[in-house]
Amino acid sequence: MKINILDQSQQHRPRQHHLAKLGALVTRMQDSERGVPMRDQLLSDTIIPDATTGRDLVQWMEQGLHVTADEALHLSWLLVAYGFVYPLSEPRNLALRPDGSLYRFQAPYFWPLHYSQSEDTDYAIYLARKNIRSKGELDEYEKELYSALHQKINHEWDFVVCQAKEQYRSGRERPKGDRVVLECQERAHWLVRRPPPGALHALDSGLNRVLEPGAEEKPTVELYRRQVMYYQQAALRSRTKSSVSLGSLLKFTESSSVYDPLLTTCLPSNPWVTDDTMYWTLNSPSVEVPTRLRVERWAFSFRELLRDPRGRREFQAFLKKEFSGENLAFWEACEDLKHGDQSKAKEKAEEIYKLFLAQGARRWINIDGKTMDITVRGIQCPHRYVLDAAQTHIYMLMKKDTFYRYLKSDLYKSLLAKAVVPRETDKNARFPRHASPSPVVLRAAEEEARKATATVPQVDLTQASSSPCRAGVYTGGGAPSSLLPLSRVPPGVRLARSLSSSTSSVAPSSPAPPRAAPGSSGS
Repeated sequence: MKINILDQSQQHRPRQHHLAKLGALVTRMQDSERGVPMRDQLLSDTIIPDATTGRDLVQWMEQGLHVTADEALHLSWLLVAYGFVYPLSEPRNLALRPDGSLYRFQAPYFWPLHYSQSEDTDYAIYLARKNIRSKGELDEYEKELYSALHQKINHEWDFVVCQAKEQYRSGRERPKGDRVVLECQERAHWLVRRPPPGALHALDSGLNRVLEPGAEEKPTVELYRRQVMYYQQAALRSRTKSSVSLGSLLKFTESSSVYDPLLTTCLPSNPWVTDDTMYWTLNSPSVEVPTRLRVERWAFSFRELLRDPRGRREFQAFLKKEFSGENLAFWEACEDLKHGDQSKAKEKAEEIYKLFLAQGARRWINIDGKTMDITVRGIQCPHRYVLDAAQTHIYMLMKKDTFYRYLKSDLYKSLLAKAVVPRETDKNARFPRHASPSPVVLRAAEEEARKATATVPQVDLTQASSSPCRAGVYTGGGAPSSLLPLSRVPPGVRLARSLSSSTSSVAPSSPAPPRAAPGSSGS
């Protein structure tokens, strides 16, 4: 999309994007075949062509844009508020009513997209013509604006009056319907551009910018000098191949994925899923023994170590052993100066200078002479970034030297050995998110129980056994199911036992007929 210089220098540039979308939508709505149904309407003994109703506008929004009723009503309200659609029944009510109220699409000439700024001269001509037509019957706020414009552009007031008379005379030559439509369009346009006091001003953008970022600079020697310096610095900038950058990104992702609770399992459990706050307790800033993943993360970079309050406390303890704790204290004081209260910036800067940088300071830090000169000159007019040079020097000193010695020290190794490795909680393992068993598993268990029940023979406990001695003899490799504990019996056999016991409990108490002995012949 090509953007010309005029578009870049508009005061209301951010609003032009959605105004352009609304203009495209209005063009689509005026399509003769698929647009909003429009018809001639009678208004005050005058036929108004191509008028529609608020109900038709909202219905077309719902069907054409596939949105809800509330969204369609809001979008239709925006069209009226920005002046793309104007009311005919109540001209001063710039709010759409989803009923039979009459509305009409505004002419593209009066769209806010094409009419970026309203000039005082144009508004004065409109008020003068309206004053001539209504014979001085203007509204109170229009009379005040008319008088104010008369004083403001008094040097060209004769031109305003002549233009108003000429437009009024040419308007009387038009047909009545066209004249009424043009009057409604102009009135709706100026109600949007110059609304009455207390009314909604949808196009109000506040104060204008002092500097326009898109405005062209005049070609001067200073401009060319800055361009040459910029291109020289760009030519000296190191270039990195995309393969190297992607490899570094992949390496960082692989090393950090283990420590990301969104990519891996959150130990001991995710508190938002299990309602167990142990994760927050183990990773609190003041915890005595941190987790192993937390301690290992400190070795990623020096910034990662300083970001963690627990890691910064351990690093401070290491610096005290090496008699250089003032370096981290100075860095923390500079951070408080930059991000603290601006009204106390001068007092804080002077206090930091006296404590760390002045001659004979109680916690004097060692910086080079060039950095000290920059800091001393800046202290004369202190601000929140006056100590940036000294802070950067101390930060790089700790990052390149002290940080790596801390990672190799016994203090870090002992803390890493004592770090906690939390186990996954039983609650998370026993009650997952979807605790209900799958219907497929339930159906398979029922089929297995049904098959086991069918294969187990039903034993009539009321009948005497013909060979009682064989009931206690078993020569198989394992224990029979009747001698196994209930927890080791298969579900099908367990169900068969329960069925057998229930059958025996309801059996009749009458004695069974005697059975013939083995080997005897029947009668």
